[in-house]
Amino acid sequence: MLSKRVIPCLDVRNGRLTKGIKFKNNVDIGDPVETAKRYYEEGADEIVFYDITASSEARGIFLDVVEAVAKQIFIPFSVGGGINSVDDMRAVLRAGAEKVSVNSGAVKNPDIISQGAAQFGAQCVVLGMDVKRVPVTKDIPSGFEIVIHGGRKHMGMDAIEWAKTGEALGAGEICLNSIDADGTKDGYDIELTRKVVQAVSIPVIASGGAGHPEHMVEAVTDGMASAALIASIVHYGEWTVPGIKRYMHDQGVNMRMVW
Repeated sequence: MLSKRVIPCLDVRNGRLTKGIKFKNNVDIGDPVETAKRYYEEGADEIVFYDITASSEARGIFLDVVEAVAKQIFIPFSVGGGINSVDDMRAVLRAGAEKVSVNSGAVKNPDIISQGAAQFGAQCVVLGMDVKRVPVTKDIPSGFEIVIHGGRKHMGMDAIEWAKTGEALGAGEICLNSIDADGTKDGYDIELTRKVVQAVSIPVIASGGAGHPEHMVEAVTDGMASAALIASIVHYGEWTVPGIKRYMHDQGVNMRMVW
């Protein structure tokens, strides 16, 4: 049985670590490089970085931060935000990341997924999905819609169908973020997570809403996710990475432990 992963997520804006609720009202909470180093030393399985305004501001990714992080941590980390071409992917991987996360860029140009997988391997390409609950319609039969540009633009695309398309194009993993749950600390959207997991055969990372380790347990058991993304719960010192992993282990979840 594969171990479940705990993955701290660091949202970066203007080179600084930031956090908001439902993609709004972001505040500065520290230095992303030092924070990443701390989570690595605490035993995080991976780390995810998002440049949260790169796409909406139509600018390139924060390569200086990626290079600085690569010198400090020695676990896999992925980078997303503002990645719109294979050249952008190559630049991020050369800067030291193991994976690239494509989100808005992939919605606008799905071929970037297959091109990236062909160039660098499917294991390097993560399909990031930002999702909102909406009324069920003919175009969105699941009731979950894809939105892009940091939750600013609704696309009229069904999230479950987009997950299937992303896998068919060559994505090796999905990072699934519920905008409705993001930053609320009320728990992941288990229904959304389970629907996507059941629709694809690649690993799915649950994201958005972690407020207590029990939520992570639910995400990887009831939600069937391969990993749980965390942010506020560790950024604000309510729990540590080792504390979360011990809790999950004690609840019977198979974890890679650092005692």
